[in-house]
This record gives sequence, structure tokens and C-alpha cells, in this order.
Amino acid sequence: MPDVRLRTEKAVSEVESLLARRDSEASNPSAAQEIQSEIRRAVGDWVRAMEAMGLEVKGLWLVDFDCGTGCYCWRWPEPKLEYFHDRDAGFDGRIRIQ
Repeated sequence: MPDVRLRTEKAVSEVESLLARRDSEASNPSAAQEIQSEIRRAVGDWVRAMEAMGLEVKGLWLVDFDCGTGCYCWRWPEPKLEYFHDRDAGFDGRIRIQ
């Protein structure tokens, strides 16, 4: 979990920085488009890193850890792994781990 959180924190920081740059380049469509490509690359790198660790990416900064009977679920910026859901329930069916 520490590696997941660290990699996600770095990706979030990179994307937030790129979003600020893109917003400042609103008057320059070609620059904004290039920055948007960098954002897609950064998110794609994060997705591949999560999948390489055996996690299932369920959304932006949201991953599931399959535990056989369901999934532990973590979303940025949660400080630790605190939720579980059945396979069919998904994010809306998350319950806090006791």
C-alpha cells in the first residue's frame, strides 16, 4: 500500500501541475493540446504502474485489490486502505473495514 500511495501522490502532483500549465496556456490552443497529451501520458503511466502491481484501476486515482471474496478499495487521498466491497457492489457499495 505505501508504494501505491506514493506512486499515486507523484502522479496526482504531476497532473495538477500540468493542469495549471494548460489553464495558463488557454490562449494558445496548440500548447494547451500538447499539455493535454502530457496529462494523458501521466495518467496512463499511473494506470500501467498500478496494473503492474496486480491492481485493478476502477477510475482516476481509484484502485481495487482483489482478495478472492471481493475487493479492498482505495482512492486518493485516503490515508490508508480502509474499505471493502463485494465484486458486484463496486465503489457505491464500499463498507469501512472494521
